Amino acid sequence: MAEVNHTTVNEFFLSGLTESPEAAMVCFIIFLAVYLITCVGNLGMIALIKIDPRLHTPMYYFLSNLAFVDFCYSSTITPKTLVNFLRTGKVISFAGCITQLFSFVLTASVECLLLAVMAYDRYVAICNPLLYTVIMTSKVCVKLVGITYLIALSHALAQTISTFTLSFCNSNIINHYFCDIPPLIKLSCSDTYSNEIVLYTFGTFHGIFTSAEILISYVYIISTILRIQSSEGRRKAFSTCASHLTAVLIFYGTTVFMYVRPIASYSLNRDKVISVFYTVVIPMLNPLIYSLRNKEVKDALKRLLKCENT
Repeated sequence: MAEVNHTTVNEFFLSGLTESPEAAMVCFIIFLAVYLITCVGNLGMIALIKIDPRLHTPMYYFLSNLAFVDFCYSSTITPKTLVNFLRTGKVISFAGCITQLFSFVLTASVECLLLAVMAYDRYVAICNPLLYTVIMTSKVCVKLVGITYLIALSHALAQTISTFTLSFCNSNIINHYFCDIPPLIKLSCSDTYSNEIVLYTFGTFHGIFTSAEILISYVYIISTILRIQSSEGRRKAFSTCASHLTAVLIFYGTTVFMYVRPIASYSLNRDKVISVFYTVVIPMLNPLIYSLRNKEVKDALKRLLKCENT
């Protein structure tokens, strides 16, 4: 029987987004600007919700958690990517790769589930307004957020353990700018069938189940809004959902495309460019979406700026 030469991998090399030093410098400037906006936007959103008593409602409690997750989500990927833009040897240790993958799956899963929880919150607020304060108590809100973290933690552990029980014996060059599941599976010399099943199963759960919950919630929401007699009432009701619906469409549009499909259909050179959108851009967009399209957030910001000027 022929023996396979299995070598122990202590580190990985990331191919990155570009091999051109000039393009890398341009990418560094763009990524740095986006990351700074992400940090200021999300941390500012958390601070604003904390400071303004009028925003101490379930909707903004979930939004502050989403902002925190977006900050962590971006910080899992972007700082390491920025460093790699400035050096030729884009090395990440084996332990560092495990940590990055685990953190990425955890935060992405929490974001996915939080968007579903926020859809349920909007459903209760619009379809059962008289019972809203009874149903969405602070205790219930804390439990819902806690459940999202527990489910996300189990997902992250399953994906990380499944991925790093593989053997990497042929190469340690990851064709990506961060440690993600598909390029690691592609890199392995083991039988990856079970890994593909794990990836597809969890991807289907997060992608299909949560999006179905959001879709059903919005079917009821839209049905209720259309029954409102006054056009002003319909406008106000829809405005409370517009920001959330925009964030859902952007996030789910990219992540479902990336992970709910067979590994054989992956094109790493194309997909790593697409992944820039949901790992770097979306965490920046969410606070902008909720601040620019939400009257209560804009009013709270105006009150804060007015207090500082007086």
